[in-house]
Amino acid sequence: MRVKRLEHFMGEGWQLRPAGGATGEAYVAEQGEQKIFIKRNSSPFLAVLSAEGIVPKLLWTKRLENGDVITAQRWVDGRELKSYEMHDNRVAALLSKIHQSKDLLDMFKRMGNRPLTPEAIRLNIIKKTEHLHIQDPYVNEALTWLSNHTPYYSEDNYVVCHADVNHNNWIHNDINNLFLIDWDGAQVADPALDLAPLLYEYIPRDDWSSWLQTYGVSMDANLMKRMQWYMVAQCVENILWYWQRHEYHDITKWSDLLSEILHEAGHHKKDK
Repeated sequence: MRVKRLEHFMGEGWQLRPAGGATGEAYVAEQGEQKIFIKRNSSPFLAVLSAEGIVPKLLWTKRLENGDVITAQRWVDGRELKSYEMHDNRVAALLSKIHQSKDLLDMFKRMGNRPLTPEAIRLNIIKKTEHLHIQDPYVNEALTWLSNHTPYYSEDNYVVCHADVNHNNWIHNDINNLFLIDWDGAQVADPALDLAPLLYEYIPRDDWSSWLQTYGVSMDANLMKRMQWYMVAQCVENILWYWQRHEYHDITKWSDLLSEILHEAGHHKKDK
């Protein structure tokens, strides 16, 4: 029914099909040779993302009578990056561009969004854990560690973080452009919120320093502690997510990474 309403809104000759994604609000619209990407209630700062070349070009934005906002973007003939391609220097360069964008940060702040602090993340995890009635030694150990090792990073240096830098959200097109899509979960936060999962999940440890150099920072004890903290938090969030779905193989994967990081962090206790 929703597709039919959108087809009516688009006008005669347009055909829509779901484009996938977690929200179910994205569609591919086609009319003859024309092909565009349609989304309902997409990120309100899509125009800035488009202007900076971070996402495919925004063609138009229209508001429906019920208040929904429909956006149309140029269709990109491309593909998602493979896991091993996250090592590409362009990934580091684009993430750096995003984190350094003052226009993105200013617009996000004008929307009234509050910064996502470590304490807010920790309290949210505790709330989820209590809601699921989980008594798991890995989770309990991690929650204690998160409470005792909250990293310091001034909110004055927070940036707009994508907050889901999975390789599936990086699109490479046929003319060698790279885009980062799906901005629905973006947050103003410590850049380590994005750096931690990207490095831990995709970049060999021996290459971290060179990857970060391309990104524009040097590895130091403070950055390492912050990345450890955010990755421990993400491991716990993933364990809770898979716990709800009884997908125990994936729980094991994240529990193993969690143990590895906590063991590693034990060797940095003297760094304060």
